[in-house]
Amino acid sequence: MFAKHIQPMVFQARRLYVDVMFQVMGRALQAVSEIDSAVQAEARALPDGFLFEMMVMPHGSRLIVEHIGSGRLHYHGDKAPRPIDLSIQFKHIAHAFLVLSFQEKTSVAFANDRMLVNGEISYAVRMTRILNRLETFILPKLVAQRAVKEYPKSLHLPEKLISAARIYLKVATNFVETARAS
Repeated sequence: MFAKHIQPMVFQARRLYVDVMFQVMGRALQAVSEIDSAVQAEARALPDGFLFEMMVMPHGSRLIVEHIGSGRLHYHGDKAPRPIDLSIQFKHIAHAFLVLSFQEKTSVAFANDRMLVNGEISYAVRMTRILNRLETFILPKLVAQRAVKEYPKSLHLPEKLISAARIYLKVATNFVETARAS
C-alpha cells in the first residue's frame, strides 16, 4: 500500500530532476563553448545553424542548442526555432535519470538500447565529446570518471577549478537573465 503512493512521487521527482538538469546542461553547453578552445574546435565542425536536441520520449523534457558559428553554442530552452538536425532521445524518464544522475555513462545507455539517435552519427559523436568535456569540468573528478568514457589525463586541478567556476558563473548569470526577461 505504501509503495503504491510512493511510486508517483518518485516518478515526479525524476521528471523534475531531468527537467532541471536539461536546463543546467543547455546553459552550461553555451557557457563552455564560450570559454574552452577544445569545445570550440569540436563545435566548429558542425554546420552554422545546426540544432541539437536531447529529450525524453515521447513528449518529455528537452534541451535545444544551436551552433551559431565559430564553435559557439546557443541554448534555446525547449523550443526549436526550426527542424532539429540531431536528436538524442531517451526512451524513458528512468533511462534519462540514470544518465543525468551519473549512475550510467551515455555510451553504456546507448549500448543498453536506452536511447535513440536521429541524425548524422558523426555529429552525435561530436556532441557526445562536447558533453563529456563539459562534464569533466563541472563535475567532481570521481563523478566525472563515472560519467565520461575517458577522463582526460591532461586536465589538472587549477584548470578544472577555474573553468568550472567560469562555467557555473555563466550558467547562474543566464538563469538570472532568463528570470528577469519573464
